[in-house]
Amino acid sequence: MKLPILSLTTILTLTFGGMQTAKAQTIPKEELIFLTSEWKGERFPDGRPKISDDLVRRAKEINIEEAWVVLKNDGYNCQFEGNWKIVHDDVVIAGRALTAQFMPSRPDIEKNIKDRGTKQGRIGNTNSWPIDMLSKGDVYVADGMGKIVEGTLIGDNLANSIFAKTGNGVVFDASVRDLDGLSKIPGFNAFVRDFDPSYLKDAVVTGINTPIRIGRAVVLPGDLVLAKKEGVIFIPAHMVEKVVQTAEFIALRDKFGIQMLKAGKYTPGQIDSQWTDALKNDFLKWLDNNPNEIPMKRSELDEYMKKRTW
Repeated sequence: MKLPILSLTTILTLTFGGMQTAKAQTIPKEELIFLTSEWKGERFPDGRPKISDDLVRRAKEINIEEAWVVLKNDGYNCQFEGNWKIVHDDVVIAGRALTAQFMPSRPDIEKNIKDRGTKQGRIGNTNSWPIDMLSKGDVYVADGMGKIVEGTLIGDNLANSIFAKTGNGVVFDASVRDLDGLSKIPGFNAFVRDFDPSYLKDAVVTGINTPIRIGRAVVLPGDLVLAKKEGVIFIPAHMVEKVVQTAEFIALRDKFGIQMLKAGKYTPGQIDSQWTDALKNDFLKWLDNNPNEIPMKRSELDEYMKKRTW
């Protein structure tokens, strides 16, 4: 008895739970879970790690420098990229990465990709496909080859769609157009290589929810994206809690230290060195007297401090 020959679409449907999964990305869900296997928490249906809304909210308040130090100390040396142009320098982006990779167009490749996309129900040019997949709290991160002229991945129409879906902005190793229109979207921001009036040309999306490179940084789907004036840091999902807690603790120490220095109670050398028991006790009293300064639950902070070497 001969077995039927299955198409790639049928294989994807049977293996990954239906056509919706086949639409979700260009690598199998199992591969994405494998690449992010250090993450043990909840995931989106497409396999991306789903960092909690609370951690995303708290991440907005931390400093990139502190996050960078925590990552570097754990061997994550390729997570930051600078040298951006920004629509609003006072609007922070924080959210979960949905990634896209663009390549120079080639007629045969573009035809095959678009034909497959049509069969999958995709609509419009390939630069709109990742946008259709966005959900609340996502950050659209795209490797656009650093292309500026005719490398504009979005204008204000697509930006409005992105913000409506995510409440967030974008990070593009590429350019965008319609700066005036983009700047009129309250709460939206874009970190890009430049602004250009041209339309996107000779570029096609070749990967959605795949690992990508943004300058000197590597980005995986589900990474926490934190973008501020100094640049963008991509925090692996399984590192987010540690990074946020450590950065929050350092910020608390700094607030306390500044107050002590202003009051003349301690010297800079005492604040910047290993803390004495007396200094630690003063810090704990300060926490008791200033509960509103603590960005996490006090029980969470106490548990963190048990492991802290100060």
